Amino acid sequence: MARLRPLSALLGALLWLSVIAAPGAHAASPEPEKLYDAHCIACHGAKRLGATGPALLPESFARLQKRDAATVIANGRKGTQMPAFSGQLAADEITALVEFIYSAPAVPPVWGEAEIKDSRRLLADPLNRPAKPRYAADPLNLFVVVESGDHHATILDGDRFEPLARFATPYAVHGGPKFSPDGRYVYFMSRDGWVMKYDLYALEPVAEARAGLNSRNIAISDDGRVLAVGNYLPHTLVMLDASDLSLLKIIPVRDARGKTSSRVSAVYQAAPRHSFVVALKDIPELWEVSYDPKPPKTFSGLVHSYEKGMEEAIASETASFPIRRTELKQPLDDFFFDPSYRQLVGSARDGDHAVVVHLDVRREIAELALAGLPHLGSGISWMRGGRRVMATPNLGDAAITVIDMATWQPIRRIETSGPGFFLRSHENTPYAWADSFNSPNRDVIHVIDKETLEIVRTLRPAPGRAAAHVEFTRDGRFALVSIWEMDGAIVVYDAATLEEVKRIPFVKPAGKYNVYNKTRLSEGTSH
Repeated sequence: MARLRPLSALLGALLWLSVIAAPGAHAASPEPEKLYDAHCIACHGAKRLGATGPALLPESFARLQKRDAATVIANGRKGTQMPAFSGQLAADEITALVEFIYSAPAVPPVWGEAEIKDSRRLLADPLNRPAKPRYAADPLNLFVVVESGDHHATILDGDRFEPLARFATPYAVHGGPKFSPDGRYVYFMSRDGWVMKYDLYALEPVAEARAGLNSRNIAISDDGRVLAVGNYLPHTLVMLDASDLSLLKIIPVRDARGKTSSRVSAVYQAAPRHSFVVALKDIPELWEVSYDPKPPKTFSGLVHSYEKGMEEAIASETASFPIRRTELKQPLDDFFFDPSYRQLVGSARDGDHAVVVHLDVRREIAELALAGLPHLGSGISWMRGGRRVMATPNLGDAAITVIDMATWQPIRRIETSGPGFFLRSHENTPYAWADSFNSPNRDVIHVIDKETLEIVRTLRPAPGRAAAHVEFTRDGRFALVSIWEMDGAIVVYDAATLEEVKRIPFVKPAGKYNVYNKTRLSEGTSH
């Protein structure tokens, strides 16, 4: 999420001061529970679990400061149904509400089988689907543009660069949408656990269900049958039927002894292995969960069950989705897979190094000195001089790190204008594109020659405004860059000449995802 610009921060502070200075402040201490019931429960639900509005739990506010939440309560949020309450609530009442929603509930919320099943809604007949797209555009060269500013998405024709449809998504979509293997459907997931299936032929939503209260991301099996949802709250990995989002399985995330539970950092698809690979936040384990209807007999996590009776308990719990556990020295937050999906690079919690894990032998086989918090989820790879290399941006270091994937050793540090978030390329272009999103130079995009590893051009699509997240058309001829602002845009560049071709207005286009590149696993985009 983009950080506040200095001017917007100043305006927010002035607005907050105006609320504090408003007349009619109450001398008595406000009762936040009663304020919530009177003003919030209709949209945000009983127990703060969400309804038409998002859940209001501490886990929901990881990227929103209290002062910004107070400003939203006082002044509403443009482009949403959130009204302004400055005329109804005094400053101390707003402060009390903020403290209330940032505090953990006295009774931990429950979101299990009954709640997931009750949340599911069919929005169209999942079986009676049109056989062909209802438009003339190439369905594999569509872009799904996530507009985080007002929680919408736009389907963009990647040939004409014209919108085909715009629709509301779940609140605060996170982690990037995922596509069915044929590119027919796209699945969105929100921070507060809502999953929506959307038909890219009919341009309409098909189903929605809430798989958790605070979710990290989703992954879809390579056969298109299973959707996996990784949750922070509760500590579960939820398997949904991708056809209609009905519940298949809830897997409690516990260590091998069944004693310690963990949040799920992320879940990834490993297509050649017919499995999901799961990063755990609180347990030094890596999970590989098979969705193959007939997994190998050796595919089991039971070898690490130490207590008597625990084998039977875990076997019963995960019978349809067996788990292989790899013990680690410390939890890993982010992954990058090699092309075979036998090995992965994971960033260590301390941010000073990364480790290579071999999924077949199930152990760490190498360690890399990668300081600067490498953002491996945005890493890419390509062939250079007959050897495959990978490159990753760094969240805390103004550099792109390039690594030889045969030796797993860094071979080049490319200095940039500031720490970045995204790195993108395409197999049909000689360049990789990197932003400096986590720095004062957030308006900079660097274009890097993949052979010489030199920056050949520095672009400023909108001087003074955040630029990030590059994605290519299916043929790699054009590169699309987001101007990450409320009154933002997507800037289309000719990927060969690096000249601007078109500029399309969007509401904070946080990401754009090309159907072909995502379903064919282009080597220039994250998988």
